[in-house]
Amino acid sequence: MPTKLGQNFLQDKEVLNKIIRAADLKSDDNIIEIGPGQGALSAKLKKESGKLIMIEKDRFLAEEMARNFKFPISNFQSISNYPILEFQNKSSIIIGDILKINLPELVEKNDFKKYKVVANIPYYITSPIIQLFLETKFPPQEIFLMIQKEVAERICAQPGQMSILSISAQYYAQPEILFYVDKKSFYPIPEVDSAVIHITHNMEHKTKKEAEDFFRVVRSGFSAKRKTLVNNLASSLHLDKKEVAEKLAEIKIAPNQRAQELTIEDWKKISNLF
Repeated sequence: MPTKLGQNFLQDKEVLNKIIRAADLKSDDNIIEIGPGQGALSAKLKKESGKLIMIEKDRFLAEEMARNFKFPISNFQSISNYPILEFQNKSSIIIGDILKINLPELVEKNDFKKYKVVANIPYYITSPIIQLFLETKFPPQEIFLMIQKEVAERICAQPGQMSILSISAQYYAQPEILFYVDKKSFYPIPEVDSAVIHITHNMEHKTKKEAEDFFRVVRSGFSAKRKTLVNNLASSLHLDKKEVAEKLAEIKIAPNQRAQELTIEDWKKISNLF
């Protein structure tokens, strides 16, 4: 039975093993898992890694896992300060919403600054979760996520098919699709196929202002899908169209190009110009 949050649970043991092999876990690796559900992946992560923090929003599932796997459990929905966790059996469950938890404080207090994220996440919050881990003060070195196939392909898109989502991911990291997963690998069977992606953070320090300026220009470039880059930039940034075209020519970008055709480096150059 799906829970009240509508999860679909991964049942295919071979897929679980492929995720573990892809993550190339070491005995001293720190792992954060989001939405562990019934714990099928959690059990394997606990066995292969150093320390494991599981963050589960569904209280019933979290408490069930704590009983079944002897995991210590904490409720951070009503706690403002993040204490040092108890890592009984190298593991600890947090009942809470990953998008509301103070991730930097949790990571820092538990000496988790070098860590990986390995998870089969709730698909409806894929973009916010990826954004959270890419932009956080202490980002993971690597991220391995099971997500919807179409979303994975959009994240890993190349120039010609780029979107704000793919640019957002590739500004901070290098994403790649590792393998696809048939929807029959889940129970209940969802309506979509899935993919496991690997995201390697480039660990480049970007100030908040740099990121804000960059994405302001990117959003301007994508503001009207059917319009050319020069038209979108001029309209959204309230600049003269001729002036924009001249500036683009300086960095060898044709004004009649469209936003989806540009590379991350192109966008960085445009951001510096404007």
